[in-house]
Amino acid sequence: MRLAAMLLAVMLGLSAPSEAQEAPIQTTIQSQIDAFQADDFARAFTFASPTIKQMFGTPENFGAMVKQGYPMVYRPSSVEMQELREIAGNLWQRVRVTDQSGAGWYLDYMMIETAEGWQINAVQLLPAPDVGV
Repeated sequence: MRLAAMLLAVMLGLSAPSEAQEAPIQTTIQSQIDAFQADDFARAFTFASPTIKQMFGTPENFGAMVKQGYPMVYRPSSVEMQELREIAGNLWQRVRVTDQSGAGWYLDYMMIETAEGWQINAVQLLPAPDVGV
């Protein structure tokens, strides 16, 4: 059974990231969330990749997008880091967030390593939030 799972992972382009990558990636994500909670959009913007910075241009534009599109990240009541996966050469960190109303959400953060350290290159809101949370 384990061999079948490994073969499926190889076929889908999945592999295991190194344990040394996990802590700095999770720290980057948590630091950005902490900056949002402090309304420090300039600091939150530093954790975004060059692509994201170019897309939004300013920390204020970036902050407005997060407040409107990702309120559960802007003001979470809890954050739980889950598995870090490599998919087709990209690292994705799964994060479970509980919003202020108690609803659970799963997000995948695509991470890239830059000269400034790990940065967030995309955030994908997953379609199946927790039921009954």
